[in-house]
Parts: sequence; structure tokens; C-alpha cells
Amino acid sequence: MREDFRSMKTFVTAATAAGLSLLGLVPAVAQTKAPLTILRVIDADRYDPVRSTATSASEVVFMLADTLVSLDFDMKTVKPLLAKSWTESQDGKTYTFDLRQDVKFCDGRPMTAEDVVYSLKRWIDPATRSPVANRAGKVKDIRATDDHTVVYELQEPFSDLLYQLTQSFGSIVDKAAVETLGQNFGVQGFNATGPYCWVSWTPRQDLVLKKNPHYTWGPPIYRNPKPEIDQIVWKVVPEANTLMAAMQARQADITYYPPLFSIDTMQRVPGLKVQQQKNYIYDVFFAFRVNKPVSSDPAIRRAAGMAVNRDAIAKAVYFGHGTPLHSLLSPTVLDYDAKAAAMMPPLDPAGAAKVLDEAGWAPGPDGIRVKDGQKASVLVYGIRDDQNPRIAEAMQGDLRKVGIDMRIQLWDATVAWGKLATQEFDAFMLSYPYGTATEALSLYFKSTQAPTPNRMNWKDETTDRLIDAAATAVDPAKRTQATAEVQRLLTAANVWIPLVTRQLWVVSGDRVEGVRPHGLYGAGLYKGLDLSLKR
Repeated sequence: MREDFRSMKTFVTAATAAGLSLLGLVPAVAQTKAPLTILRVIDADRYDPVRSTATSASEVVFMLADTLVSLDFDMKTVKPLLAKSWTESQDGKTYTFDLRQDVKFCDGRPMTAEDVVYSLKRWIDPATRSPVANRAGKVKDIRATDDHTVVYELQEPFSDLLYQLTQSFGSIVDKAAVETLGQNFGVQGFNATGPYCWVSWTPRQDLVLKKNPHYTWGPPIYRNPKPEIDQIVWKVVPEANTLMAAMQARQADITYYPPLFSIDTMQRVPGLKVQQQKNYIYDVFFAFRVNKPVSSDPAIRRAAGMAVNRDAIAKAVYFGHGTPLHSLLSPTVLDYDAKAAAMMPPLDPAGAAKVLDEAGWAPGPDGIRVKDGQKASVLVYGIRDDQNPRIAEAMQGDLRKVGIDMRIQLWDATVAWGKLATQEFDAFMLSYPYGTATEALSLYFKSTQAPTPNRMNWKDETTDRLIDAAATAVDPAKRTQATAEVQRLLTAANVWIPLVTRQLWVVSGDRVEGVRPHGLYGAGLYKGLDLSLKR
């Protein structure tokens, strides 16, 4: 962390110790000149679009690279981007994309259909080992029929294809850069067709971008198709108070990671603008590995779900700016099933204790339950951010009351994904954005997604069959029915505990104009177009 934030942290600590209001004391006159500075609380492990599922990677990749299609601010409507138009065959298996002819990479080379084919095939290539390859559907072939036409042929219909092609995973990248950098693509460099270009990355500190001088093809959801900012710095500030004070002091321009306790106050601060994206879905959950000695027991999983007080977590950790989640999926998502939600066990600690008693988990001398010599203890992994430690501690207390011991291990985001790949844990905490029920279920619950991101190792033929039926349905009614059935199955199995639906808030200073929250895959600024600086 750089010296300016160290000094700000010292100020914050002193002010807090004195019992004073930070926002009332931080001088509002300390103005920051260009570049545009965006604050966030965690970094990513890498910025290769097909090798990371981190939202902290996607939020930057959306600025560095483009996809065939874009998503409007309603989070539902697909619009053109690199493809100016497209057609779909009657059987839903073939999409033909007509590409723009004015697109250039950051190095000035014109983009052709072969670049699109290379990037999309790299995404699905087994050798790439992309954890999100399934989002591309079951591909039969992707080919260029000329320099500006791409044919995307599927083995079977995929109802989510266009939506998935808006995601950062489908970004078009430069083959030469990938082959030159190898595993360090997205670590030491990057070349693509986005509105901004890679300059440098210092992990856990900052990532610097500069304007793509060739860029004129922004999606129609923006007023201005060209970037107006010369340089953007994504700066990591893990401490909530430090981040809030930096925004108030105008040492930064934008954040969509404001400490939630500050939202109401920031809305009253002159010179700060606070906006919410109401179409946003980003759920926090706690998931069990179903093939570990303790968490494999359905009674443990059901009792844990009955013991955790979601309402209290939403109030205490999110300060009312999070919605308690009492269903497997958000009630606002396409194909949400209310009957599945009604099956979710309600808060009932006494009932949880009864479930454990009946399953043979007897309280030990220390209050932790034991069965067949095995203690009811689970090791939980997660990412260390502003909310997760407090969520974990609240859950730890709730579970302790019914005799389940929860051991917590949270990691910095730059190493957490590697730790989650070890399979050493019994349970894990994560959060994720999604736009449809099919997307969420396909991502986490298919057998083919184990061990990552199906870290639960949930492998069930009925689950697979229903998810496949939803994904390949041409009839929306059949898709809705299939997703409803799988939601009910998973809810009954208590595979994970839904906790909170997060809200997206964007705070911006008075030096920047054109800020409008987006939120695709958690990216509050998406392409970063329409942003401009007054000074």
C-alpha cells in the first residue's frame, strides 16, 4: 500500500480512537489530479479472462477486452458489441455473427474473425482447463467463413448462450500476446480490443490502464463509444475506514466497494454521489463438501441451515444494505421457484438440536457433538474481505450453540483460489453474480464442474439431467419446469446455506461525470465508457 493511504489509515485510527466522525473531519479540499482512481478492497489472482472466476478479475477485464455482445443496464437485454448483428438457426444450434470491421487491438492490429475463433476456442479447449468452459455451451465448431463472419455451432441448443457471451470469459484476446506470455498472460501483460490497455500490475496494490487510442466501437448502451479518460488506476484498499476516508478526501474518484455502514452517511456528504443498481444479483453462500466425514451427513447440513440467523447477519454485517436470502437462488432471478424456497428450513436452533440428536450426534463434554468418535467440526475456507470475517464469526457463534464447531480460515484474494483448489476444507464461503437460474445451477452443481467450481463435489445424475434439460430447452416453459425441479432437489439436500443477496452501490466524487452503475458479473463500471473528468 502506498504512503498516502498509510497516512490516511493513521488519521482514521486516531479519529476513531477519539470517537470522532471520520466523514466530518477528513478535509474535502485534498483534490487528486488525473488519472481516474477507482478503489476496491481485493485484488485478483490473475487477469486472464478464461483462467479466473474472480469478479475482481472480470471488473478489469471488461475494460481491457471486448466480447461479441454486450448487456444493457437492465441486466437482461443483449446488445451488439464486436458483433454488429447475429442470426440464430431455427433449431437453436447455430449462431452466425457479423463482425464490425473497424476494431483494433491495443497494439493497432485490426481484429478479424480468426481472432474471435482463436479466443473462443481457447476458452473451451480442455488444455486451457478453464473453470468456466461450460458457459460456452456444448460446442460442435466455431469457425470463420470470412474475415468478418463467425459461425458458432452447438451440439445442442443452449438457451443461455447470448447471455454467457456477454461475460468476460468470452473476451477476444490477441493470440501473439497469449503465446508470448504463456501462463503470465494477464499477469505480466495483456493485449485485446477493450477501451483501455494494460500498463502495469502490482499485486495487492494497483493495476494501471491507459486509453486505447483506436477505440471507437463501444456498445450502444453508452452515449459515447470512445473512452474519455487517459489513464485509470485500480487501487486496492482493504481497510473499510481507509477507503471511506480516501473518498471523502478526494484522494480517489470512484468505488463500488463502500463500507456498508457508511452508505447512509455518504448520501448526505456534499460532493459525493451514491447510486444503486437495483437489477443486481450477487449472492453470498456457505457450501458443504458432501464427501467429507462430517459435512457428508445430511443431518449436519440441515441442522446448520436451521441454526444460522440470516436476518441477523444482513442487519449486523450489511447494515440493512443486504437482503437475507431464504432460498437457494435470488427471488428476482429468471426461473426462480417459490415452492423450492418454501422447502428451505427456517431459523430454528431448537429444531436443529433435535435433528442432530435424532441423527446420533450427542453433545460432548465441551459442548461439541460427537458421533462414532467423530467430532462435529468443520474447517471453512473463504476470501478475506470486509464482510466475510464478520459473517464467519456470526455463523461460528450460531453453529456453536447447537454443538457444531466451525473453524475459520480466510485468505487474501490473490491466494484464496489456490487454497480452494486444495480440497482441504470441509466447507467454504463465497459470493457470486448470475443472471439466470440456469446459469447459477450449471456453474455450481453439475458433476462435470467438480472439483472447481463445484467444490461441494455434488455429483448426482438427476441434478445433471435436469440442468441439461433446462440449458437445452427451446420452450421457456420446459426450462422453467426443469430449473424448478432441480432447485427443490438441492434445497432438500441442504447442499449449501444461502446467506445474503448483496446490493451494488457506486460512490463517486464531484471530479468525475458520467457514472452509472452496471453490475455484470459484479463489475460496477463495466466498460467504463461515458466517464469523464472535470479537472
